[in-house]
Amino acid sequence: MQFDVVGIGNALVDVLSHQDDAFVDGLGLTKGSMTLVDEERAGELYGLMGPAVEMSGGSAANTMVGVASFGGAAQYLSRVRDDQLGTAFRHDLRAAGVGFDVPAATAGPSTGCCLIVVTPDAERTMNTYLGASVHFGPDDVDPSVVLSGKVLYLEGYLFDAPEAQQAFRTAARYANEGGVKVAVTLSDGFCVDRHRDAFLDLIEDHVDLVFANEAEITSLFGVDDFVEAAERVRKHGSIAALTRSAAGSVIVTEDELIEVPARPVAHVEDTTGAGDLYAAGFLAGYSRGLPLHVCGELGSIAAAEVISHLGARPQVSLRELAGDLLA
Repeated sequence: MQFDVVGIGNALVDVLSHQDDAFVDGLGLTKGSMTLVDEERAGELYGLMGPAVEMSGGSAANTMVGVASFGGAAQYLSRVRDDQLGTAFRHDLRAAGVGFDVPAATAGPSTGCCLIVVTPDAERTMNTYLGASVHFGPDDVDPSVVLSGKVLYLEGYLFDAPEAQQAFRTAARYANEGGVKVAVTLSDGFCVDRHRDAFLDLIEDHVDLVFANEAEITSLFGVDDFVEAAERVRKHGSIAALTRSAAGSVIVTEDELIEVPARPVAHVEDTTGAGDLYAAGFLAGYSRGLPLHVCGELGSIAAAEVISHLGARPQVSLRELAGDLLA
C-alpha cells in the first residue's frame, strides 16, 4: 500500500488541564514552552493538575490524524510499551484512520505522556515525559514503510533523544535514495536552541520541506528578524511553511514568498496542536501535488478548527471543511 505521509515522532498520551498563570509561575514553568521532565516530575505535575482531559497525542501523531481526516493515507512509526497507555495510544491512532503496526516494547521505560497546562489566554505549556519514545532508534525504522510514502514527516521534538537523531538520518537517507520527499517540523524554539547545528545539517543534507513558527525559524538561524530568517531558509533550497499565529503563514521557495491568511476563529479555546494541524493540511495538499498556496489554505483550515476546542486533534471532518480545495 502507498501512503500519502509516513510520520516519525513521539508516542505520547496528552493530559490537558485548564489553570491560571499563577499555577504556571508557582511551579517554575516557562509559559508557552515544552520542557522535558523525568518520570518522577511527571508524576508530581500530574498530581497537582487536578481535573484533566486525557487523549492520545504526540506532535507528529496529531499531524497524521489530521492527514487522515483530510482523506489521506497516513502511517506512523514510534515506540510504546506494552502497558495501558501504550494500548490506548495504539487504539486511538488506529481508530482515527492512521496505520500503526510497530510492536510494543516489552522492556524499558513506560509509554510517554505530555502534561499540558492551558491558561486563560489559550496558551499551552507542555511538560513532556518521553518514556519509551526516547529509545526509538535506527533499528525501529522499517525502510519498506518509509519507501511506501510520498512524504516522510519528521518530528523535531524527537531530536532530544540521540538514538532518534540517528533514526532520523537513517529514515531520511532511505527516503532520499527512494525518491520520497522529506519534511521536518522544528517543533519548539527551545528544542531548536538545543540542537541547532544538528537541525541545520539535517535540512542541508536531506530535507525538502520545513515547518516552523516565527520563534523557531528565527532561532534556527540565530536572528531576531522574521524576514531575515525567511531569506536564510530560502538559500538552503528547501520549501518552508512558516506560521505566524493570527497573521497566517508564509510559504518560502527559492523564487517567491506566498502569504496565506489565517482563517477566522470565533473563540480560541486552546492553541495546542495548531502547528501540528497546519502541517497536516499542508501535507494533505502537498502529497496530492496541489499548488503551494492551496496547501497553505488547507493548513489554515485545519489550524483554525483545532484551536476552536480543547485538544490537539480535529473534532469534525477536515475533508468536508476543505470543500472544493481538495478537488
